Amino acid sequence: MMAKATYFSGGRFEQVGSYARAKRVGPFVWVAGTTAIEPNGKLHAPGDAYAQSVYIFGRIREALEEVGAEMRHVVRTTGFLTDMATGAAGLVRAHGETFKGINPVMAAVEAGLTTPGMVVEIMVDAVIHDENGTIPLT
Repeated sequence: MMAKATYFSGGRFEQVGSYARAKRVGPFVWVAGTTAIEPNGKLHAPGDAYAQSVYIFGRIREALEEVGAEMRHVVRTTGFLTDMATGAAGLVRAHGETFKGINPVMAAVEAGLTTPGMVVEIMVDAVIHDENGTIPLT
């Protein structure tokens, strides 16, 4: 039997937009674009791409765990930065610290974000697999 799971983090747009923070179907997991908005609604570390990225990766870790996955299962990351020239180094540094030895593929693009001071948003895709890369299908 293949697993199916949905995780809602309680973000303000999830209900209005009818989307989940994370979705698992079988061994495949997708985590929605995640920002550095704290549970109290305040933006974490305005203007600091590194600090926001570290915070976001923590939120992504939680979302993955809620659907039975781990950071080691991440195969692709996509970062959205308000300014590549000032934010890319912070995102890349946080990514390197988070995924050392995991080495997912990575992309980053410049994009407008919704809140002043919000400089990064990250989404990830994961495939649940064992240490040899074998995907459990039961």
